Amino acid sequence: ASIGNFIRRSLRRAGRREGKDGSSAAENTPPRVPQGKSGERNSVFYSAGQFFFEYLVVVSLKKMPDGHYEPKITYQFPKRENLLKGQKEEEERLLQAIPLFCFPDGNNWAPVTDFTSETFSFVLTNVDGSRKIGYCRRLLPSGRGVRLPEVFCIISCLGCFGLFSKILDEVEKRRQISMAVIYPFMQGLRESPFPAPGKTVTIKSFIPESGTELIELTRPVDAHLEHVEFQALLQRLSPHLILHIFASAMLERRLIFLAEELSVLSQCIHAVAALLYPFTWAHTYIPVVPECLLDTVCCPTPFMVGIQRRHLERVLEQPMEEALIVDLCEGKIIRAVGDEEEILPEKLQNEMLVSLNRHNNNNNVHTSEQVNALVSEAFVHFFVRLVGHYASYIKWGRSGSGSFQERAFCKAITSRSRRTFLKKFVKTNMFSLFIEEAEKSRIPQEGNG
Repeated sequence: ASIGNFIRRSLRRAGRREGKDGSSAAENTPPRVPQGKSGERNSVFYSAGQFFFEYLVVVSLKKMPDGHYEPKITYQFPKRENLLKGQKEEEERLLQAIPLFCFPDGNNWAPVTDFTSETFSFVLTNVDGSRKIGYCRRLLPSGRGVRLPEVFCIISCLGCFGLFSKILDEVEKRRQISMAVIYPFMQGLRESPFPAPGKTVTIKSFIPESGTELIELTRPVDAHLEHVEFQALLQRLSPHLILHIFASAMLERRLIFLAEELSVLSQCIHAVAALLYPFTWAHTYIPVVPECLLDTVCCPTPFMVGIQRRHLERVLEQPMEEALIVDLCEGKIIRAVGDEEEILPEKLQNEMLVSLNRHNNNNNVHTSEQVNALVSEAFVHFFVRLVGHYASYIKWGRSGSGSFQERAFCKAITSRSRRTFLKKFVKTNMFSLFIEEAEKSRIPQEGNG
Protein backbone atom coordinates (compact mmCIF):
# COMPACT_ATOMS: atom_id res chain seq x y z
CA ALA A 1 0.00 0.00 0.00
CA SER A 2 2.81 2.41 0.87
CA ILE A 3 4.46 1.81 -2.49
CA GLY A 4 1.14 2.38 -4.25
CA ASN A 5 0.75 5.68 -2.40
CA PHE A 6 4.30 6.70 -3.30
CA ILE A 7 3.66 6.02 -6.99
CA ARG A 8 0.32 7.85 -6.89
CA ARG A 9 2.01 10.88 -5.31
CA SER A 10 4.64 10.87 -8.05
CA LEU A 11 1.89 10.71 -10.69
CA ARG A 12 0.11 13.66 -9.11
CA ARG A 13 3.38 15.58 -9.06
CA ALA A 14 3.88 14.80 -12.74
CA GLY A 15 0.34 15.92 -13.51
CA ARG A 16 0.63 19.15 -11.53
CA ARG A 17 3.99 20.25 -12.88
CA GLU A 18 3.73 23.19 -15.20
CA GLY A 19 6.99 22.31 -16.91
CA LYS A 20 9.02 25.24 -15.57
CA ASP A 21 11.92 22.92 -14.90
CA GLY A 22 11.62 21.45 -18.40
CA SER A 23 11.51 17.91 -17.01
CA SER A 24 7.94 16.95 -17.74
CA ALA A 25 8.62 15.08 -20.95
CA ALA A 26 6.96 11.92 -22.08
CA GLU A 27 8.97 8.78 -21.63
CA ASN A 28 10.45 8.73 -25.08
CA THR A 29 10.83 12.42 -25.81
CA PRO A 30 12.72 15.04 -23.80
CA PRO A 31 11.51 18.65 -23.71
CA ARG A 32 12.14 20.16 -27.12
CA VAL A 33 13.96 23.43 -27.56
CA PRO A 34 12.51 25.25 -30.59
CA GLN A 35 14.67 26.08 -33.61
CA GLY A 36 17.05 23.22 -32.89
CA LYS A 37 18.92 24.92 -30.06
CA SER A 38 20.44 22.36 -27.71
CA GLY A 39 19.29 23.21 -24.19
CA GLU A 40 20.86 21.97 -20.99
CA ARG A 41 17.57 20.44 -19.91
CA ASN A 42 17.67 17.98 -22.78
CA SER A 43 21.04 16.56 -21.80
CA VAL A 44 19.67 14.17 -19.18
CA PHE A 45 18.00 12.21 -21.96
CA TYR A 46 20.36 12.29 -24.88
CA SER A 47 23.75 13.62 -24.05
CA ALA A 48 26.57 11.53 -25.41
CA GLY A 49 29.33 10.39 -23.10
CA GLN A 50 27.31 9.71 -19.94
CA PHE A 51 26.60 6.30 -18.38
CA PHE A 52 24.40 3.95 -20.41
CA PHE A 53 22.52 2.97 -17.28
CA GLU A 54 22.28 3.51 -13.54
CA TYR A 55 21.79 -0.10 -12.55
CA LEU A 56 20.56 -3.51 -13.59
CA VAL A 57 18.15 -5.37 -11.34
CA VAL A 58 16.75 -8.87 -11.53
CA VAL A 59 13.19 -9.25 -10.30
CA SER A 60 12.09 -12.77 -9.34
CA LEU A 61 8.78 -14.19 -8.13
CA LYS A 62 8.87 -15.36 -4.49
CA LYS A 63 6.16 -17.61 -3.07
CA MET A 64 4.32 -16.09 -0.11
CA PRO A 65 2.62 -17.95 2.80
CA ASP A 66 -0.80 -17.52 1.13
CA GLY A 67 0.41 -19.36 -1.98
CA HIS A 68 0.61 -16.27 -4.20
CA TYR A 69 3.84 -15.02 -5.73
CA GLU A 70 5.27 -11.56 -5.13
CA PRO A 71 7.94 -9.93 -7.29
CA LYS A 72 11.15 -9.12 -5.40
CA ILE A 73 14.53 -7.71 -6.44
CA THR A 74 17.03 -10.55 -6.10
CA TYR A 75 20.08 -8.97 -7.78
CA GLN A 76 21.30 -5.44 -8.27
CA PHE A 77 24.36 -4.15 -10.13
CA PRO A 78 26.07 -1.98 -9.13
CA LYS A 79 25.18 -1.41 -5.51
CA ARG A 80 24.70 2.31 -4.96
CA GLU A 81 26.93 3.79 -2.24
CA ASN A 82 27.79 7.20 -0.82
CA LEU A 83 24.29 8.55 -1.30
CA LEU A 84 23.01 11.38 0.86
CA LYS A 85 20.18 10.44 3.26
CA GLY A 86 17.44 12.02 1.13
CA GLN A 87 18.80 10.41 -2.04
CA LYS A 88 19.02 7.04 -0.34
CA GLU A 89 15.42 7.14 0.87
CA GLU A 90 14.16 8.18 -2.56
CA GLU A 91 16.17 5.47 -4.27
CA GLU A 92 14.91 2.82 -1.84
CA ARG A 93 11.33 3.81 -2.63
CA LEU A 94 12.04 3.61 -6.36
CA LEU A 95 13.65 0.20 -5.95
CA GLN A 96 10.58 -0.96 -4.06
CA ALA A 97 8.34 0.29 -6.89
CA ILE A 98 10.31 -1.39 -9.70
CA PRO A 99 8.99 -4.96 -9.06
CA LEU A 100 5.39 -3.75 -9.48
CA PHE A 101 6.19 -2.55 -13.01
CA CYS A 102 8.23 -5.64 -13.90
CA PHE A 103 5.22 -7.83 -13.05
CA PRO A 104 2.26 -5.47 -13.55
CA ASP A 105 -0.06 -8.41 -14.27
CA GLY A 106 -0.70 -9.17 -10.58
CA ASN A 107 0.43 -12.13 -8.48
CA ASN A 108 -1.49 -15.07 -9.97
CA TRP A 109 1.55 -16.91 -11.32
CA ALA A 110 2.47 -20.56 -11.51
CA PRO A 111 5.68 -22.31 -12.58
CA VAL A 112 5.77 -23.19 -16.29
CA THR A 113 7.97 -25.11 -18.73
CA ASP A 114 7.52 -22.73 -21.67
CA PHE A 115 7.38 -18.94 -21.81
CA THR A 116 7.94 -16.48 -24.67
CA SER A 117 10.36 -13.69 -23.79
CA GLU A 118 8.94 -10.18 -23.98
CA THR A 119 10.45 -6.71 -23.92
CA PHE A 120 8.71 -3.64 -22.53
CA SER A 121 9.47 -0.47 -20.60
CA PHE A 122 8.06 1.77 -17.88
CA VAL A 123 8.64 5.18 -16.31
CA LEU A 124 9.25 6.19 -12.70
CA THR A 125 9.03 9.82 -11.61
CA ASN A 126 11.29 11.20 -8.87
CA VAL A 127 10.36 13.82 -6.27
CA ASP A 128 12.18 16.48 -8.32
CA GLY A 129 10.15 15.58 -11.42
CA SER A 130 13.01 13.81 -13.21
CA ARG A 131 12.18 10.49 -14.82
CA LYS A 132 13.91 7.15 -15.02
CA ILE A 133 13.10 4.53 -17.66
CA GLY A 134 13.01 0.84 -16.88
CA TYR A 135 13.85 -1.40 -19.87
CA CYS A 136 12.61 -4.92 -19.15
CA ARG A 137 13.15 -8.39 -20.59
CA ARG A 138 10.88 -11.02 -19.06
CA LEU A 139 12.20 -14.52 -19.71
CA LEU A 140 12.27 -18.07 -18.45
CA PRO A 141 15.68 -19.07 -17.05
CA SER A 142 17.28 -22.10 -18.68
CA GLY A 143 16.77 -25.39 -16.87
CA ARG A 144 14.58 -28.45 -16.66
CA GLY A 145 11.09 -28.84 -15.33
CA VAL A 146 8.69 -26.09 -14.32
CA ARG A 147 10.13 -22.70 -13.36
CA LEU A 148 9.04 -19.13 -12.88
CA PRO A 149 9.82 -16.27 -15.27
CA GLU A 150 12.11 -13.49 -14.10
CA VAL A 151 12.69 -9.95 -15.31
CA PHE A 152 15.99 -8.27 -16.11
CA CYS A 153 15.42 -4.54 -15.77
CA ILE A 154 17.91 -1.84 -16.78
CA ILE A 155 17.24 1.53 -15.16
CA SER A 156 18.43 4.51 -17.20
CA CYS A 157 17.52 8.14 -17.78
CA LEU A 158 18.32 7.68 -21.49
CA GLY A 159 15.49 7.19 -23.97
CA CYS A 160 16.65 4.68 -26.59
CA PHE A 161 14.44 1.59 -26.74
CA GLY A 162 16.13 -0.05 -29.73
CA LEU A 163 19.58 0.19 -28.20
CA PHE A 164 18.48 -1.20 -24.83
CA SER A 165 16.56 -4.01 -26.55
CA LYS A 166 19.83 -5.09 -28.13
CA ILE A 167 21.57 -4.89 -24.73
CA LEU A 168 18.81 -7.06 -23.25
CA ASP A 169 19.35 -9.57 -26.09
CA GLU A 170 22.93 -9.91 -24.87
CA VAL A 171 21.82 -10.17 -21.24
CA GLU A 172 19.34 -12.94 -22.13
CA LYS A 173 21.98 -14.84 -24.11
CA ARG A 174 24.32 -14.74 -21.10
CA ARG A 175 21.56 -15.66 -18.65
CA GLN A 176 21.11 -18.97 -20.45
CA ILE A 177 24.80 -19.70 -19.71
CA SER A 178 25.20 -18.30 -16.20
CA MET A 179 24.37 -15.22 -14.12
CA ALA A 180 28.12 -14.82 -13.58
CA VAL A 181 28.63 -14.03 -17.29
CA ILE A 182 26.24 -11.06 -17.13
CA TYR A 183 28.30 -9.08 -14.62
CA PRO A 184 31.45 -8.45 -16.77
CA PHE A 185 29.28 -7.53 -19.78
CA MET A 186 27.31 -4.92 -17.77
CA GLN A 187 30.54 -3.65 -16.21
CA GLY A 188 32.00 -3.15 -19.71
CA LEU A 189 28.85 -1.36 -20.77
CA ARG A 190 28.92 0.87 -17.72
CA GLU A 191 32.51 1.88 -18.46
CA SER A 192 31.64 2.79 -22.07
CA PRO A 193 30.42 6.29 -22.99
CA PHE A 194 26.92 6.66 -24.43
CA PRO A 195 27.44 7.34 -28.16
CA ALA A 196 26.28 10.44 -30.02
CA PRO A 197 23.44 10.06 -32.58
CA GLY A 198 24.60 8.02 -35.57
CA LYS A 199 27.73 6.83 -33.72
CA THR A 200 28.69 3.36 -32.53
CA VAL A 201 30.30 2.10 -29.34
CA THR A 202 31.96 -1.34 -29.26
CA ILE A 203 31.84 -3.48 -26.10
CA LYS A 204 34.28 -6.35 -25.61
CA SER A 205 32.74 -9.28 -23.81
CA PHE A 206 34.12 -12.73 -22.99
CA ILE A 207 31.80 -15.74 -23.13
CA PRO A 208 33.01 -19.19 -22.04
CA GLU A 209 33.48 -21.56 -24.99
CA SER A 210 32.88 -18.68 -27.44
CA GLY A 211 35.81 -16.44 -26.53
CA THR A 212 35.81 -12.66 -26.73
CA GLU A 213 32.94 -11.07 -28.63
CA LEU A 214 32.76 -7.54 -29.97
CA ILE A 215 29.26 -6.09 -29.56
CA GLU A 216 28.46 -2.97 -31.55
CA LEU A 217 25.76 -0.62 -30.27
CA THR A 218 24.72 2.10 -32.71
CA ARG A 219 22.36 5.00 -32.10
CA PRO A 220 20.06 6.15 -34.92
CA VAL A 221 21.01 9.40 -36.61
CA ASP A 222 17.65 10.94 -35.70
CA ALA A 223 17.69 10.90 -31.90
CA HIS A 224 14.02 11.76 -31.44
CA LEU A 225 12.99 8.52 -33.19
CA GLU A 226 15.25 6.11 -31.34
CA HIS A 227 12.62 5.18 -28.76
CA VAL A 228 9.86 4.70 -31.34
CA GLU A 229 8.30 1.97 -33.49
CA PHE A 230 5.53 3.57 -35.56
CA GLN A 231 5.05 0.30 -37.43
CA ALA A 232 3.64 -1.25 -34.23
CA LEU A 233 0.89 1.38 -34.25
CA LEU A 234 0.16 1.12 -37.99
CA GLN A 235 -0.17 -2.66 -37.73
CA ARG A 236 -2.89 -2.41 -35.10
CA LEU A 237 -4.85 0.73 -35.90
CA SER A 238 -6.17 2.30 -39.10
CA PRO A 239 -4.74 5.71 -40.08
CA HIS A 240 -8.21 7.15 -39.41
CA LEU A 241 -8.17 5.99 -35.79
CA ILE A 242 -4.55 7.08 -35.31
CA LEU A 243 -5.60 10.62 -36.25
CA HIS A 244 -8.49 10.51 -33.74
CA ILE A 245 -6.01 9.51 -31.04
CA PHE A 246 -3.52 12.17 -32.16
CA ALA A 247 -6.24 14.84 -32.05
CA SER A 248 -7.26 13.80 -28.52
CA ALA A 249 -3.62 13.85 -27.38
CA MET A 250 -3.13 17.33 -28.85
CA LEU A 251 -5.99 18.60 -26.67
CA GLU A 252 -4.45 16.78 -23.68
CA ARG A 253 -7.35 14.49 -22.96
CA ARG A 254 -7.36 11.21 -21.03
CA LEU A 255 -6.22 8.24 -23.16
CA ILE A 256 -6.38 4.56 -22.18
CA PHE A 257 -4.83 1.86 -24.37
CA LEU A 258 -5.71 -1.82 -24.00
CA ALA A 259 -3.65 -4.86 -25.04
CA GLU A 260 -2.68 -8.12 -23.42
CA GLU A 261 1.01 -8.07 -24.31
CA LEU A 262 3.17 -5.65 -22.33
CA SER A 263 5.42 -5.13 -25.36
CA VAL A 264 2.46 -4.03 -27.51
CA LEU A 265 1.29 -1.55 -24.88
CA SER A 266 4.68 0.09 -24.41
CA GLN A 267 5.50 0.17 -28.14
CA CYS A 268 2.18 1.74 -29.13
CA ILE A 269 2.09 4.31 -26.34
CA HIS A 270 5.66 5.38 -27.13
CA ALA A 271 4.57 5.81 -30.74
CA VAL A 272 1.50 7.93 -29.87
CA ALA A 273 3.57 10.22 -27.64
CA ALA A 274 6.18 10.56 -30.42
CA LEU A 275 3.52 11.75 -32.89
CA LEU A 276 3.41 14.98 -30.87
CA TYR A 277 7.03 15.91 -31.70
CA PRO A 278 8.32 18.66 -31.47
CA PHE A 279 5.87 19.00 -28.57
CA THR A 280 5.87 16.65 -25.57
CA TRP A 281 3.25 15.00 -23.40
CA ALA A 282 3.71 16.63 -19.99
CA HIS A 283 1.17 14.74 -17.92
CA THR A 284 0.79 11.31 -16.30
CA TYR A 285 2.33 8.74 -18.61
CA ILE A 286 2.35 5.01 -17.74
CA PRO A 287 2.89 2.62 -20.67
CA VAL A 288 1.86 -0.35 -18.48
CA VAL A 289 -0.24 0.27 -15.36
CA PRO A 290 0.29 -2.32 -12.58
CA GLU A 291 -2.89 -4.09 -11.50
CA CYS A 292 -2.78 -2.46 -8.05
CA LEU A 293 -2.86 1.02 -9.63
CA LEU A 294 -5.86 0.61 -11.94
CA ASP A 295 -7.63 3.45 -10.13
CA THR A 296 -5.22 5.77 -11.98
CA VAL A 297 -8.02 6.02 -14.56
CA CYS A 298 -10.06 8.00 -12.02
CA CYS A 299 -7.48 10.81 -12.19
CA PRO A 300 -9.20 14.07 -13.24
CA THR A 301 -6.08 15.41 -14.98
CA PRO A 302 -4.83 14.32 -18.45
CA PHE A 303 -3.14 10.94 -18.69
CA MET A 304 -1.86 8.47 -21.26
CA VAL A 305 -1.82 4.93 -19.88
CA GLY A 306 -1.68 1.31 -21.00
CA ILE A 307 -3.76 -1.39 -19.29
CA GLN A 308 -3.84 -5.12 -19.88
CA ARG A 309 -7.07 -6.05 -21.63
CA ARG A 310 -8.03 -8.60 -18.98
CA HIS A 311 -8.73 -5.65 -16.65
CA LEU A 312 -11.18 -3.92 -19.00
CA GLU A 313 -14.29 -4.66 -16.92
CA ARG A 314 -12.65 -3.30 -13.78
CA VAL A 315 -11.59 -0.18 -15.66
CA LEU A 316 -15.09 0.43 -17.01
CA GLU A 317 -16.49 0.11 -13.48
CA GLN A 318 -14.27 2.96 -12.25
CA PRO A 319 -15.91 6.39 -11.76
CA MET A 320 -13.75 8.03 -14.42
CA GLU A 321 -14.30 11.20 -16.38
CA GLU A 322 -14.45 11.35 -20.19
CA ALA A 323 -11.68 9.31 -21.77
CA LEU A 324 -10.71 7.78 -25.09
CA ILE A 325 -10.33 4.00 -24.70
CA VAL A 326 -8.44 2.26 -27.50
CA ASP A 327 -8.43 -1.52 -27.93
CA LEU A 328 -5.16 -2.42 -29.65
CA CYS A 329 -6.14 -6.10 -29.91
CA GLU A 330 -9.32 -5.40 -31.87
CA GLY A 331 -7.99 -2.27 -33.58
CA LYS A 332 -10.90 -0.09 -32.50
CA ILE A 333 -11.97 2.69 -30.15
CA ILE A 334 -14.41 1.33 -27.56
CA ARG A 335 -15.17 4.57 -25.77
CA ALA A 336 -14.88 8.10 -27.17
CA VAL A 337 -15.87 11.66 -26.35
CA GLY A 338 -17.68 11.83 -29.69
CA ASP A 339 -16.09 14.81 -31.41
CA GLU A 340 -12.82 13.16 -32.47
CA GLU A 341 -13.68 13.40 -36.17
CA GLU A 342 -14.09 17.18 -35.96
CA ILE A 343 -11.12 18.18 -33.78
CA LEU A 344 -8.45 18.64 -36.46
CA PRO A 345 -8.83 21.12 -39.36
CA GLU A 346 -10.34 19.08 -42.19
CA LYS A 347 -7.83 19.93 -44.91
CA LEU A 348 -4.79 19.18 -42.73
CA GLN A 349 -6.44 15.99 -41.46
CA ASN A 350 -7.07 14.77 -45.00
CA GLU A 351 -3.47 15.50 -46.01
CA MET A 352 -2.18 13.40 -43.12
CA LEU A 353 -4.66 10.64 -43.89
CA VAL A 354 -3.36 10.41 -47.47
CA SER A 355 0.22 10.34 -46.19
CA LEU A 356 -0.46 7.65 -43.55
CA ASN A 357 -2.40 5.48 -46.00
CA ARG A 358 0.51 5.66 -48.43
CA HIS A 359 3.00 4.56 -45.75
CA ASN A 360 0.60 1.90 -44.51
CA ASN A 361 0.23 0.38 -47.96
CA ASN A 362 4.02 0.25 -48.34
CA ASN A 363 4.67 -1.33 -44.94
CA ASN A 364 6.29 -4.38 -46.49
CA VAL A 365 8.57 -2.24 -48.62
CA HIS A 366 9.94 0.13 -45.98
CA THR A 367 12.31 -0.74 -43.16
CA SER A 368 11.28 0.18 -39.63
CA GLU A 369 13.59 3.22 -39.74
CA GLN A 370 12.07 4.39 -43.03
CA VAL A 371 8.53 4.06 -41.68
CA ASN A 372 9.56 6.04 -38.58
CA ALA A 373 11.02 8.81 -40.71
CA LEU A 374 8.07 8.98 -43.13
CA VAL A 375 5.39 8.97 -40.43
CA SER A 376 7.24 11.52 -38.31
CA GLU A 377 7.66 13.75 -41.35
CA ALA A 378 3.89 13.77 -41.98
CA PHE A 379 3.12 14.89 -38.42
CA VAL A 380 5.94 17.42 -38.24
CA HIS A 381 4.63 18.88 -41.51
CA PHE A 382 1.21 19.22 -39.85
CA PHE A 383 2.74 21.25 -37.02
CA VAL A 384 4.76 23.39 -39.44
CA ARG A 385 1.54 24.23 -41.32
CA LEU A 386 -0.31 24.96 -38.09
CA VAL A 387 2.22 26.74 -35.84
CA GLY A 388 5.33 27.17 -37.97
CA HIS A 389 4.97 30.96 -37.82
CA TYR A 390 5.36 31.12 -34.00
CA ALA A 391 8.88 32.61 -34.09
CA SER A 392 7.63 35.73 -35.85
CA TYR A 393 5.32 36.44 -32.89
CA ILE A 394 7.90 36.44 -30.13
CA LYS A 395 8.62 40.05 -29.22
CA TRP A 396 12.15 40.50 -27.93
CA GLY A 397 12.93 43.04 -25.21
CA ARG A 398 16.18 44.92 -24.74
CA SER A 399 17.15 42.55 -21.95
CA GLY A 400 17.02 39.67 -24.43
CA SER A 401 13.91 38.04 -23.00
CA GLY A 402 11.05 37.16 -25.33
CA SER A 403 7.31 37.65 -25.00
CA PHE A 404 4.92 35.59 -27.11
CA GLN A 405 2.11 37.52 -28.81
CA GLU A 406 -0.58 34.85 -28.64
CA ARG A 407 -3.51 36.85 -30.00
CA ALA A 408 -1.62 38.12 -33.06
CA PHE A 409 -0.20 34.62 -33.60
CA CYS A 410 -3.72 33.12 -33.82
CA LYS A 411 -5.10 35.98 -35.95
CA ALA A 412 -2.33 35.42 -38.50
CA ILE A 413 -4.06 32.20 -39.60
CA THR A 414 -6.60 33.00 -42.32
CA SER A 415 -8.39 29.64 -42.33
CA ARG A 416 -11.31 29.74 -39.89
CA SER A 417 -11.13 26.01 -39.01
CA ARG A 418 -7.38 26.17 -38.37
CA ARG A 419 -7.75 29.30 -36.27
CA THR A 420 -10.53 27.68 -34.19
CA PHE A 421 -8.35 24.66 -33.50
CA LEU A 422 -5.26 26.79 -32.84
CA LYS A 423 -7.08 28.79 -30.16
CA LYS A 424 -7.62 25.54 -28.27
CA PHE A 425 -4.13 24.19 -28.85
CA VAL A 426 -2.35 27.34 -27.56
CA LYS A 427 -4.05 26.75 -24.18
CA THR A 428 -2.46 23.33 -23.71
CA ASN A 429 0.41 22.62 -21.37
CA MET A 430 2.53 21.22 -24.20
CA PHE A 431 2.26 24.42 -26.23
CA SER A 432 3.04 26.54 -23.15
CA LEU A 433 6.18 24.48 -22.47
CA PHE A 434 7.29 24.85 -26.07
CA ILE A 435 6.79 28.63 -26.05
CA GLU A 436 8.50 29.02 -22.65
CA GLU A 437 11.61 27.47 -24.17
CA ALA A 438 11.30 29.60 -27.31
CA GLU A 439 11.09 32.78 -25.22
CA LYS A 440 14.38 31.85 -23.55
CA SER A 441 16.21 30.72 -26.67
CA ARG A 442 17.23 34.22 -27.89
CA ILE A 443 17.73 33.04 -31.45
CA PRO A 444 17.83 35.78 -34.10
CA GLN A 445 14.37 35.94 -35.59
CA GLU A 446 15.19 37.35 -39.02
CA GLY A 447 13.80 35.17 -41.75
CA ASN A 448 11.88 32.93 -39.36
CA GLY A 449 8.32 32.72 -40.54
